[in-house]
Amino acid sequence: MSEKNQNRTSPLPSAEDKARFVQEMFDSISPRYDLVNRVMTFKMDQSWRRFGVDSLNLQRGSKILDVACGTGDFVKILKKMNYEVVGIDFSIGMLSHANIDGLAQGDAMSMPFAEGSFDGLTCGFALRNFADLGIVFDEFSRVLRPGGRLCLVEVSRPTNGFIKFGHGLYFDRIVPRVGALLSSSEPYKYLPASTAYLPDEAKLRAMLLSSGFEGVNFKYFLGKSSQVITATRSAAL
Repeated sequence: MSEKNQNRTSPLPSAEDKARFVQEMFDSISPRYDLVNRVMTFKMDQSWRRFGVDSLNLQRGSKILDVACGTGDFVKILKKMNYEVVGIDFSIGMLSHANIDGLAQGDAMSMPFAEGSFDGLTCGFALRNFADLGIVFDEFSRVLRPGGRLCLVEVSRPTNGFIKFGHGLYFDRIVPRVGALLSSSEPYKYLPASTAYLPDEAKLRAMLLSSGFEGVNFKYFLGKSSQVITATRSAAL
């Protein structure tokens, strides 16, 4: 990670520095990313991804793009279910630890795919890491065919007082310590803090509708600490 980012007192980068910061951060934690993820979520992240894939309701053999594919969690699930999958990620480090064919380095805000190239699109735990979420949603819409399906898996923040307290204790205090113990300190301070970048349900719905999606649905898990968002690319754009 660059000296500039190491010397920051806030775990969140400035707007102009966010893309570079996120890329460097994921490069740095890629060797132990999967291990830390499994420990932090007690492997529940896998079940949320599987729920999301089932929610796509696409025929086997459909062509699906996994954006911010990382080390390939979504890609592995999709391939096992006999979908044709392409993965793209900003971090070379994450891709180097994927050990899967069909992955490429690229920017979600300007993807190297033609309009309507895919029947479905998945994205796991990455919305808060993009430099401009509106542009990313426009790109999601562009590369999906009319009627194509979208599935986004992301963290959330509980609203129930008791659950909110327990979640905050775990996510904001314990997770950074686990990350520091198993991998690196600074990135796992950023990841909980980065929920500040995540719009609430009403805003996310409005953004997706504005980008050409319809039938936007939210499903929450674990006391609203995680969410699966599904939508359909409108035929009328």
